[in-house]
Amino acid sequence: MYLAKEEKVELFQNHGRLKSETDTGSPESQIALFTYRIKHLTEHLKTNKKDHSSRKGLLKLVGKRRRLLNYLIKIDIERYRTVIADLGIRK
Repeated sequence: MYLAKEEKVELFQNHGRLKSETDTGSPESQIALFTYRIKHLTEHLKTNKKDHSSRKGLLKLVGKRRRLLNYLIKIDIERYRTVIADLGIRK
């Protein structure tokens, strides 16, 4: 498995809104998890160029992350800017 439970808890503690391991539903923590998965799939596709099902999953993840980021823009622009800066995502 590419993401152990301890790594996922650490991810939620570092990027979640409440800075706790139980904050799994906030947009910030979801975006951080999607970003981790996107990076993992990108590395996988560099070596497996013909894996079209993973490519489709990657595109779906990018779309989900984009929708969450658009939601954050509408709700609170400062939270959006913080997430973008922390994760190194560019629009």
